[in-house]
Amino acid sequence: MDYLQTKRVKSLSGTINISGAKNASLPLIAMTILAKNSVNIKNLPHVADIKTLLKLLSNLGATYDFKDDKAIVDTQKISQTKATYDIVKTMRASILVLGPILARFGHCEVSMPGGCAIGQRPVDLHLKALEQMGAHIDIKAGYIEATAPNGLKGCDIIFDKITVTGTANIIMAASLAKGRTVITNAAREPEVVQLCEVLNDSGVQIDGIGTAILTIHGTAGELVNIKEFSVIPDRIEAGTYLCAGAITKSTITIQNVNASHLGSVLAKLEEMGSSFTITENSITIHPSEVIKPVKIVTQEYPAFPTDMQAQFLALATQADGVSIIEEKLFENRFMHVSELQRMGADISLNSHTATVNGKSKLSGTDVMATDLRASSALVLAGLVADGETNIHRIYHLDRGYDALEKKLEGVGADIVRLKE
Repeated sequence: MDYLQTKRVKSLSGTINISGAKNASLPLIAMTILAKNSVNIKNLPHVADIKTLLKLLSNLGATYDFKDDKAIVDTQKISQTKATYDIVKTMRASILVLGPILARFGHCEVSMPGGCAIGQRPVDLHLKALEQMGAHIDIKAGYIEATAPNGLKGCDIIFDKITVTGTANIIMAASLAKGRTVITNAAREPEVVQLCEVLNDSGVQIDGIGTAILTIHGTAGELVNIKEFSVIPDRIEAGTYLCAGAITKSTITIQNVNASHLGSVLAKLEEMGSSFTITENSITIHPSEVIKPVKIVTQEYPAFPTDMQAQFLALATQADGVSIIEEKLFENRFMHVSELQRMGADISLNSHTATVNGKSKLSGTDVMATDLRASSALVLAGLVADGETNIHRIYHLDRGYDALEKKLEGVGADIVRLKE
């Protein structure tokens, strides 16, 4: 099993190229199930979750060719409609095949999903919406069995709470449904916006893109011709490397990035003392010698993303003063706190709120990654900790970061991947 070893670095400098967004790529790959042609996808990141979903499609009968950052996915010969436990257990996003397979074939079985243990992320909102569209749903032996022998029908759906994967799943299901589907309280994340834009560009009329009310005009079962597209830059990867610049007080540039997707992250970094030079596709961070404390509340886009909470918590350990970080989306997303405490961080937890007393002198030690974003938080802490920090269980990290240690090494970090 691999682990990362980091050592304290005086400063970083240089440029990091941002990969395509994992959280955009997954629904876009699932979307190819709706296509009547082979689909060319550019700017795909080489991360474990992408490979897992492509393997799942292959098990269903699809073919794919994934080289460099480009993939050709052909789902025209899909013959199976069951997504088995052995793959789905490793990645919650596997549930994204439920909507498009059901819409195309009228039947789908998907194992109940797994993934990071950051809290309850029930799929009941997905299932309730599909039932409104005419599907019959049974839960048997750990599998979701969905049937719609007469096809799905458009209807009005109101999500009780905002759900990103739920919104994506129903957008795809509605694309092949009969009639019009209106989704109210839809997620507005850039990853959902791109899914809508690609489908809209491929002949599925979608109104309200980027808003909380989406109207999808279904094709009544007719598969669509999906044009070549390029995955948007990964805003969470970009935010992580900006935090690397801030915590090490280094000027670094990130390229292939859309600053408009990072509004809340840039705003909080500015509160903490950093400034930026922003171009059409790059951001250069100019950090402050004194990191200021901050108050953060995680919420749905366009508010502060839960996927950046762990990285900012690591950054807050180096702030001069008390930072308050409230996690409103996932109840178990502070598992990295105990590992940061092992390094010397002064953090107290009260329910869903972390109080970080900075500035802490961190010391390198052995720590364990507990989920994807916690992994990157431990890497950030290791950049400023005395001695060696060994970060174990980085298979979590590999689910969502493309060559993180190589990118950080390229700007001067002392970080290597080793074998246990």
